[in-house]
Amino acid sequence: MSIRVLVVDDSGFFRRRIRAMVESHPKLHVCGEATNGKEAITLTERLCPDVITMDIEMPELDGISAVREIMRRRPTPVLMFSSLTYEGAKSTLEALEAGASDFIPKRFADVSGDSEQIERQLCDRLVELGGGARGGGRRRGEAAAAAVTRTAQDKTKSPEPGAPRSSKPVTRQRGEQEVAQPPVPSRDKDPGAVADRKSSRRRRSEVRAPRLADLEAIVIGCSTGGPVALQQVLTALPANFPVPILAVQHMPASFTPAFAERLNELCRVTVREAQEGDVLRRGEVLLAPGGKHIGVRGRSGALTVYTHEGSSEHYYKPSVDIAFAEIARLAPGGVLGIVLTGMGSDGAKGAKVLKDQGSWVWSQDEATSVIYGMPAAVAKAGLSDQVLPLDQIGIELSRLR
Repeated sequence: MSIRVLVVDDSGFFRRRIRAMVESHPKLHVCGEATNGKEAITLTERLCPDVITMDIEMPELDGISAVREIMRRRPTPVLMFSSLTYEGAKSTLEALEAGASDFIPKRFADVSGDSEQIERQLCDRLVELGGGARGGGRRRGEAAAAAVTRTAQDKTKSPEPGAPRSSKPVTRQRGEQEVAQPPVPSRDKDPGAVADRKSSRRRRSEVRAPRLADLEAIVIGCSTGGPVALQQVLTALPANFPVPILAVQHMPASFTPAFAERLNELCRVTVREAQEGDVLRRGEVLLAPGGKHIGVRGRSGALTVYTHEGSSEHYYKPSVDIAFAEIARLAPGGVLGIVLTGMGSDGAKGAKVLKDQGSWVWSQDEATSVIYGMPAAVAKAGLSDQVLPLDQIGIELSRLR
């Protein structure tokens, strides 16, 4: 049975082009069209589509408001069409937080022309989000809606996450000199620290969770459903979280600055887009910039990031595989890699390198994943030390001692 797609756009031209691209795929069928958010809500309840394509700017009711109402009435996977601008990124992030599953660039030249790449990208995502069969997409929509609900609850759970922005232990303000942080005892000053980390690699099969003393960095990789998932994990961390974090989200270059700013406003840890030469620091999250691969240089205890183009074999930029593999070799036995929701298998090869070097890997479970592709690849390969529901990952990180 084909996957039923509802197309929502106020432009008749775009609706016709999207319909043509969708119905070129043997597994997809357009079950209806809506010209605004109000119609989208009505048709979603009446037609019960498996997946929806949604524009953001529309008359009567915009796409973000429509997504929010659809998630309340009948959770369904939604693929947003987004402009590749800073403002477009902000709107798309709002739509994702409202419950949309994923987004795709909306460029007139791509949609109006005979572009096999955009057609393939659109159809592949719709097939994945729709679940491969009628009704399969509803479960994914419910998972996305549940993640949105949990994230909203986390924001109001306690006064600490909502503390004033100035309460963060910021390492430096933009345009200002670096501010010294309170000293933290260095593991390397302990004569037994290095030997202890090496011996911990041999005991990996006996240890379920890493110790903070073992970790030089945490690297989190995600794709479809990742912005909301990453937000939920990071907002659970205290401001003085003692391990540097590198986050790798599949995202266009124009989106990551707005995403980093949004996370920084919501989290107690400091979050910013990574820049060439940035040092991995405790209490700080560096978000890999979109459109480039991110790598790590330096030595144990003094790791810095850099960006590069990489080879054509890596479809996604930034690639989780590359980030995992590079840091694994520079900090053997000192990394926790976490693979969250996402399409494809990016992260599985890098997770193997992490494990070979004596580090740890966690992955998100299927029930809470919008798309159980990336974490499934890691878990099925036997590389996950723990498979956790999304709402437990940040909590487990906070419990590490």
